[in-house]
Amino acid sequence: MSDIKVNSVDAFLEYLEKERGYSHHSIRNYRTDLYSFCEYMEHNHSEMNDFRRVKKTLIRNYLGQLMEQGLAGSTVARHLASLKSFFKYLMRAEEISINPAANIKSPKLKKRLPTFLEEAVVAKLLEMPDKEKSWLGRRDSAILELFYSTGIRISELVNLSIGDVDFDAMLIRVMGKRNKERIVPFGNRAHHALSKYIKERENRLGSLEKSDPLFISTQKKQIAARTVRDRLAFYLNKFERSEDGEKYRGIKWSPHTLRHAFATHMLDRGADIRAIKELLGHASLSSTQVYTHLQVEQMKKVFVQSHPHA
Repeated sequence: MSDIKVNSVDAFLEYLEKERGYSHHSIRNYRTDLYSFCEYMEHNHSEMNDFRRVKKTLIRNYLGQLMEQGLAGSTVARHLASLKSFFKYLMRAEEISINPAANIKSPKLKKRLPTFLEEAVVAKLLEMPDKEKSWLGRRDSAILELFYSTGIRISELVNLSIGDVDFDAMLIRVMGKRNKERIVPFGNRAHHALSKYIKERENRLGSLEKSDPLFISTQKKQIAARTVRDRLAFYLNKFERSEDGEKYRGIKWSPHTLRHAFATHMLDRGADIRAIKELLGHASLSSTQVYTHLQVEQMKKVFVQSHPHA
């Protein structure tokens, strides 16, 4: 790739990190998408040394090639979103005079609804770590209870420190996307699980500082998101093998499943959708409204199963 292209992309990534506060994960996706587009330009239009000569047709051809390669519509849409943001940045920086990606429509995506879990199923799942009777079990129980009690993202959970938890007020301070801070309450079960975990950890490792990570690995370092996913998979596999979990075999589980359960069960019990939006840290209400769709789909399912004339 030409130095001009690389410099422009790297300047954009630095802008996202330092001025917009994007996460390392998001920046990595932008880098992958934009370098992929640069490589396409190199192979198919080597005469283009910078982005001033990029036209709408070139971008459309690039997206078409991605689809021919069998990439999912959501992945192609992400590539287009990355290009739109990048060319918008180049416009502001006055490196280009026309944004070639501005009016290109994203491929239509089938809206996937989150996995629905009944409250009784979540209750059974949350009992799993307690059966471990170990320090890891205490930690994992606190993690799962906090997930379900607050609906926070996995990235937010692993970055919590001891000082972010107010045990008396039963609140946590969460740093969300784009460094937006919010305060989220947690319930009695999460309080109990956290207290047992902290007590067990102090007995093993001594007194704790406010700056210490809330959740740690067996190496006594901040727990990794991968570790949380692995531990959740461990309990879910145990649950699926049980009699209660038989009908849930084959479902794609993730820490997000408990976030979805939090929002769905709050809505079922009459919580205002705007309050749920704030608790989840969504930027717009449209992101939260997927749970109203889920509620309708569940009602339709119950109707079809139960009504004699359905």
